[in-house]
Amino acid sequence: MNNSVSSTLRLIGAGLRALLVLTVICGVIYPLAVTGIAQALFHDQANGSEIKDKSGQVVGSSLIGQTYNLPKQNPDDAEEAVKPDLKWFQPRPSNGLGSNSINMQYSLILSGATNRSADNGAKDGKCTDEVEGSLCAQVIAAKEAVIADNSTAGHQIKPEDVPADAVTSSGSGLDPNISPEYAKIQVHRVAEQNKLDVKQVEKLVADHTTGRTLGFMGEPRVNVLELNTALKALTKS
Repeated sequence: MNNSVSSTLRLIGAGLRALLVLTVICGVIYPLAVTGIAQALFHDQANGSEIKDKSGQVVGSSLIGQTYNLPKQNPDDAEEAVKPDLKWFQPRPSNGLGSNSINMQYSLILSGATNRSADNGAKDGKCTDEVEGSLCAQVIAAKEAVIADNSTAGHQIKPEDVPADAVTSSGSGLDPNISPEYAKIQVHRVAEQNKLDVKQVEKLVADHTTGRTLGFMGEPRVNVLELNTALKALTKS
């Protein structure tokens, strides 16, 4: 009986010592080491890839897209009724989860794609807007809006100028980047709205265009938040 109790106590003691050692290693030393390495070598990424304006205030993350809309005229207005603020570069559409209102306008509750096929809403092999709420109807409406919003008195946007990312949301619906082509068709409108020279805005886009990762992965891209932060500094608005 005594031997049994002693063995049990030794096992309990060994278990407690192992628990204490593993708690210190896995719960204290390892997290501190990983945090220290992350802060030393990957400081920006470890802190959420924050973007700051010229005053040092955090305006967002380079990993999450934002919208640039005019204030609601009526608080009860649906998000779909909100109009874009045309003095800013606009991001991709953010209707990743369609009309269920969960992921409207870059809400971080959920993210996801529409899961609609490319011919959703098509008729006789052609994309039409006859089926309300279909992908085809969304793309057609978005394309018309892009042409109307970005055409100025001296510069008319042609339908063939509109790239795919201007009228479709990304797989997550939270894409922070747009293609250089989409940024370029917004240049004249942004210049006009902010009373800037077109060449100034073109240079701004060129300066904030990132090439393919390692020269071969992905596509060239422009981070909209970074671009608009630089635009704000340029206009001092």
